[in-house]
Amino acid sequence: MIGVEEALRTILDNIVVLPPQEVELLEAAGLVLAEDVVSPVDLPPFHNSAMDGFAVRAADLSGASEASPVSLRVLEDLPAGYVAKSKVEPGTAIRIMTGAPIPEGADSVVMVERTEQEGELVRVNAPVNDGENVRYRGEELGEGEPALARGVTLGPAQIGLLAAIGRGTVKAIRRPVVGILSTGDEVVEVGEPLAPGKIRNSNSYSLAAQVIEAGAVPKRLGIARDTQEDVTRKLGDGLECDALITTGGVSVGDYDMVKAVLSSLGRMVFWKVAMRPGKPLAFGVIQGTPVFGLPGNPTSSMVSFEQFVKPAIRKMSGHVSLGRVQIEAVLEEDIRVKPKLRYFLRAVVQRRDGTYFARLAGPQGSGMLKPIAGADGLLVVPEELTEVKAGERLNVQLLHPLEE
Repeated sequence: MIGVEEALRTILDNIVVLPPQEVELLEAAGLVLAEDVVSPVDLPPFHNSAMDGFAVRAADLSGASEASPVSLRVLEDLPAGYVAKSKVEPGTAIRIMTGAPIPEGADSVVMVERTEQEGELVRVNAPVNDGENVRYRGEELGEGEPALARGVTLGPAQIGLLAAIGRGTVKAIRRPVVGILSTGDEVVEVGEPLAPGKIRNSNSYSLAAQVIEAGAVPKRLGIARDTQEDVTRKLGDGLECDALITTGGVSVGDYDMVKAVLSSLGRMVFWKVAMRPGKPLAFGVIQGTPVFGLPGNPTSSMVSFEQFVKPAIRKMSGHVSLGRVQIEAVLEEDIRVKPKLRYFLRAVVQRRDGTYFARLAGPQGSGMLKPIAGADGLLVVPEELTEVKAGERLNVQLLHPLEE
């Protein structure tokens, strides 16, 4: 049995980043950029107005005030997407919308709130500086300048920037495909009748949702029955994926076939981790595919995924940040645990007056889904502790952003 840090380090040492591929822009959202992007154009591509108002010559308004407004003749209206037909001469202005090109002769834009238009004349009650409310060509990004660096995660802003410079595709690390194989004669699919002694295949769904949340693509491989032939065949199907998760069959039961089959197929590195829930946990590399043998209990499999599979998926996807956001919280109740194991307790977390507080989210049985479904985070109790008093602090891995 090995510790949590050693297990994670061992796993990550066996994970390689997937090769990049050219993907459509929206399909790249959430992926890691695999190239340095240089802008082929100026951004913005022309001088344009930063707001609705009037394109003017700043010199014409040098003496404008509330008491002594300056009147200018309006030559035309200029909406965004069009070019002015007129040139702004001394004593004239062009009504302009946000984003429209600055007309020839104009050097500034006076905001509409400082004007009053009557027919062909506009009265301006304040001066403007040369260049005020003008967005200049290339002021954001010049042609040939770096737009995005390799390794950045492509979020909405990055996708928008790529679209603005005309990139319809981009080279990015592709999403890993993760196989999920449930095992056991006791497991039935969700739509099947629940006969005596049977349980529904909830692990396949919770793990698939975790895979999606981690940025990968789940491939549900069904249920392998407790025979060496069925386990071997379905494991073989899963080895075509970038990573493979099995649930159940890695403890010491007489009918736990997965452990025996995995050992026969390739190199398994470890079988137990000093943690709870999730102590029976296997990892190895078979035919080049990382294989995670997770426990069959629902909460055990989900907690094990968070600690080991998610970081592996994130590394495989090219990310640098691999785990959950972690905060420190004040305990609202006493906690007692067994020695020499790291505990990940399902907890409700609240923030009050700038401080986080945590309490258990109900019973902590590894076969229960309801407590983790109502939890905000995993309360981490280190191996060296057996008791933590209310008022003391522990780290919490947040499972989702907290609402204030």
